[in-house]
Amino acid sequence: MDDISLGVLFTALVVILICSAFFSASETSMMALNRLRLNHLVRKGNKSAKLTAKLLTHTDRLLGSMLFGNTLLNAAAASLTGIIVMRMFGHNDWYLLGGTVAISFALLVFSEIMPKVIAASHPERIALFASYLLSPLNKLFYPVVFFATAIVRGFLKVLRIKVQADQSRHKVSLEEVRMLVLEGEHYLPRKHQRMLLNLVDIERIAVNDVMIPRNQIEALDLNASIEVLREQLATCHHTLLPMYEGELDNIIGILHVRRALALLQRESFSKEDLRDVLQDAYFIPSDTTLLSQLQHFQERNLRVGLIVDEYGELLGLVTLENILEEIVGDFTTQSPSRTGKFMRQMDGSMFVEGGTLLRDLNRKMGMHFPVDGAKTLNGLILEHLQDIPESGTSIKISGYPIEIIQTQDRVVKVARIMIAPATKIVS
Repeated sequence: MDDISLGVLFTALVVILICSAFFSASETSMMALNRLRLNHLVRKGNKSAKLTAKLLTHTDRLLGSMLFGNTLLNAAAASLTGIIVMRMFGHNDWYLLGGTVAISFALLVFSEIMPKVIAASHPERIALFASYLLSPLNKLFYPVVFFATAIVRGFLKVLRIKVQADQSRHKVSLEEVRMLVLEGEHYLPRKHQRMLLNLVDIERIAVNDVMIPRNQIEALDLNASIEVLREQLATCHHTLLPMYEGELDNIIGILHVRRALALLQRESFSKEDLRDVLQDAYFIPSDTTLLSQLQHFQERNLRVGLIVDEYGELLGLVTLENILEEIVGDFTTQSPSRTGKFMRQMDGSMFVEGGTLLRDLNRKMGMHFPVDGAKTLNGLILEHLQDIPESGTSIKISGYPIEIIQTQDRVVKVARIMIAPATKIVS
């Protein structure tokens, strides 16, 4: 060492600081790298991304290599600093202490904090570049890292500490997907963002949250006269109608109106003709999620299902359209049973039918009524009052003043909700 000039020693020290900065930046960038973005680049055929992904399949080995290289360089920097101090000032303890403090500060600033801050700001760019250097170093340091890792695993086993597998740690949950969509508001149109959020949420929503209630189901009674059936078929608003005998709970099938209209053209038309063209009724448990039901509709090539409770009693009806509306929003063509539920007043209030679904109110009016209990506005009012209210009764729910306008047959038919004048109906 005595033959080496101070200039060469200082140059070597600077090189060591730069190499240590490289390992620090590489460690931060590799750990901060967006795995979803990395997988996307791998699928596109990016060579750097493939190499990086390969390194990250064994995170423990990669971390061991980077930490070993950084530790080796830091030790070399401290030793080299001691040699430089002794060459310049001799064997003086105070100068050696000062050199130790100086190199520690230089390592902290230039080889730790600054490179890690830069790497955290640009993880993808630095990680993809660093992978070309880390790959051969990973192989070079493998024997040392393997030995050190074996010792670590031995201690962890003695301490009974279980280490989570790499692959399971990077699985993305639905909540994380939801957060990604919310954080992407600057990159996605608002409508697209809302559709993606709705798609994520349909696994939480049950069919009875969006069903057409029993009292709003348009159905045909096979026991009615031929003339009544003809009139109902000519004026119905749906293409698929449940058909029952006597009582609505006694569903015998689903009638395709197009087939029935073809039968009407015949001179002889009987109820048995209608019975022959009925499709089997499809019954759905009330707690089935929308995602599961959407898959069931697709598998069975169906569009309508009848919702029943645990006792087999009919609760309502759900269609493929109802589920799709939860994802993409309301369609422009709707049946009378799903329109005309909101009537805006000049004073900022809103007349709402009691049978309106709370989810529709929240979605269209931007309200925040709870949907984990009652499904309709009528049910929510009855749930809070624990009684059948009279006209003129007022109540405040979720911060919204509600006045009962009309009650009939033990249900709230119409209520008025006071809302902010600037509130708009969302289509």
